[in-house]
Amino acid sequence: MENGEKINKGQEDEMEIDGYNLCRWKLALVAVGVLCTGGFLLLLLYWMPKWRVKATCTQTTLKDCDVVLLRTTDEFKRWFCAKVRIRLCPGTDPFQSPESLASKVINGHTGHLPESPSEHSEDHPMSNAAVPLNEVHYFVHHSVTYYWNDLHQTFNYLAGLDDRVSCAAIHTEHSKGLSKELHDYRKLFYGINEITVKVPSLFKLLIKEVLNPFYIFQLFSVILWSTDEYYYYASAIVLMSVISIISSLYTIKKQYIMLHDMVAAHSIVRVTVCHANKEVEEIMSTDLVPGDIMLIPPNGTIMPCDAVLISGTCIVNESMLTGESVPVTKTNLPDPCSDSRGVEDENYNTEVHKRHTLFCGTNVIQTRFYAGEPVKAIIVRTGFSTSKGQLIRSILYPKPTDFKLYRDAYLFLLCLVGVAGIGFLYTVVNSIINQVPASTIVIESLDIITITVPPALPA
Repeated sequence: MENGEKINKGQEDEMEIDGYNLCRWKLALVAVGVLCTGGFLLLLLYWMPKWRVKATCTQTTLKDCDVVLLRTTDEFKRWFCAKVRIRLCPGTDPFQSPESLASKVINGHTGHLPESPSEHSEDHPMSNAAVPLNEVHYFVHHSVTYYWNDLHQTFNYLAGLDDRVSCAAIHTEHSKGLSKELHDYRKLFYGINEITVKVPSLFKLLIKEVLNPFYIFQLFSVILWSTDEYYYYASAIVLMSVISIISSLYTIKKQYIMLHDMVAAHSIVRVTVCHANKEVEEIMSTDLVPGDIMLIPPNGTIMPCDAVLISGTCIVNESMLTGESVPVTKTNLPDPCSDSRGVEDENYNTEVHKRHTLFCGTNVIQTRFYAGEPVKAIIVRTGFSTSKGQLIRSILYPKPTDFKLYRDAYLFLLCLVGVAGIGFLYTVVNSIINQVPASTIVIESLDIITITVPPALPA
């Protein structure tokens, strides 16, 4: 990567990022190349995201880009590309209060109103407010949203309250709940609190499966053999490939449906939240945002998000996440300011303070309150940012397998390709010397490749 910009620094999913804009003359050249190669160039660009972006776009700054090119920094060095979109919001930081936005309007420091209405402005609940709307650039990669940060001049992962606030701040600043305006404002950024697993159609799965390089090579081999009247083996390869594709589609579709049903179970429930004016309201769990205060019912519930307990205790079954069937007790997060032992304040973290955290998907069996105060928990993460969401993401977007068998298999294929190349050149030169017709040279030379690299190898 030329710029060397990184996102998710120091984390497991750290990536390098560069910005690009679509280039019309490059698109025209690619279109001509696709026509001249009979569509093979299109397949090559489909398999290689880096080549696709560089062949159709010109590099620019991240702030002004239409497309981002991502590369993982792990040993696999995988490439991805994502389209940058624009959302209209009153501010650029989800933890900025509407009051501060309103004061900026009075002082004349906010961005201008858009000249024409956007489809985004009709959707959000604050579109009729007096606060001018700003264009916020973002992109989605593997179900995670990254927003443009003007301060750091890069895209940042949209985090929740975890790793952002101290334990003392949770009790002093965030224990009163959100106002309706702040709740609606944050929802513009965080969206619906739901972990959705979309089951792709059979047609999409079929296209993705048949565009595998091995199947394309098999198709090429079958066409070549048919021109040479080699029908029986070609028919056997076709039958074997069809059976393999049907088997793969059935397995993948079944796994998607099973995962969808598992995630959808108890994912949407009715919850009670407490607002800043001490007003208690019952809403759907899909409307929750980080900072909301959720009242845990005495008879328990299925947690729709990650939340930290600030009052009372809970007995929780976490077998869905940990596999441990023994229920655990969760206690409220200690307040360093009111602790007489002088406990040092620290930033809240879901892993460090998991004894005080209720994780998404876990079953709260029973609660216990003290001094008549209800059991309260502050929402810290929603959607795919939760522990359950991260687990689902690891299933949907797994890392490549790094088995020695696969590495050796690819080396073996490379050796076969090298041998096929030598045989191809020898056949061409020998046929030209012996004045063999051109059509025969093409068929016999390509036939050498299909013999040396057997199309039935994947099966």
